[in-house]
Amino acid sequence: MEITRTLLPSSSCSSLHLRTPLLHFHVSPSHPQSLPQDVLQSQTSLPIPSRTRFRKPLAASDGTTSATKVAVDDPSLAVKKKAMDVSPELKGTTIFLVGMKSSIKTSLGKFLANLLRYYYFDSDSLVEEAAGTQSATKSLRETDKSGFQESETEVLKQLSSMGRLVVCAGDGATQSSTNLALLRHGITIWIDVPLDIVARGVVEDQTQLSAYDLSTSVSYPEVLTHLSTSYEELRGGYAIADATVSLQQVAGKLGYDEIDDVTTEDMALEVLKEVEKLTRVKKMMEAAARPF
Repeated sequence: MEITRTLLPSSSCSSLHLRTPLLHFHVSPSHPQSLPQDVLQSQTSLPIPSRTRFRKPLAASDGTTSATKVAVDDPSLAVKKKAMDVSPELKGTTIFLVGMKSSIKTSLGKFLANLLRYYYFDSDSLVEEAAGTQSATKSLRETDKSGFQESETEVLKQLSSMGRLVVCAGDGATQSSTNLALLRHGITIWIDVPLDIVARGVVEDQTQLSAYDLSTSVSYPEVLTHLSTSYEELRGGYAIADATVSLQQVAGKLGYDEIDDVTTEDMALEVLKEVEKLTRVKKMMEAAARPF
């Protein structure tokens, strides 16, 4: 395994004062645990607890409850099996998750990385680490928008050159043709979470306020209005993703009465199904392109 640390080129991020190096490394896919813990501790977290709800065993048609039936209906087993099926076809391709920043998207990204034995990264966090502090990142975003966008591009450039990653991509990933081209190095999934749920999460976890340039005294209606404006500006970029997994649609598909009943495992299973479809189509296209 070869590991090297490299800084963002100062020529592409002239206004960004780097204190923390970004990473550039090559890892043996069969030994993902061999990467030093101090390198990945801030970005990876395994195992990831999911929002699993305990569900009672379902009775079979004859009134009995069988272990087989429980296994079939256990979402944890279903998503693990799907990950095992998808992984060989994925061949280490990176998965980029786009969409409004939320705890649901973050939890899903970490959970998928755990399932697939991938590494997890948050592109916004890497930009923040490079700047040194949240306040420095916020200042750069406000005073030098082009410089901030260049730093986002450089982060994506480094991440897209690697493999076996699940990346929660920031909003900047979908705001330029350059960044969208970098996302094409992997599979892009839009994680569509209703804005009222995103807003509720921001109010409950005020550490997210800085990501949206909001003050700590902001109210829920103000957060929702702000997010609605941002969403209108960003959804065109989100829609370019290879596939969409909607929290609301997953809830309807599974027959849940409340959207909050959807678990991380439910969302992960839908993402893996979309990834499976995309890899199958790619395989068919490659086969069709082969000469007789």
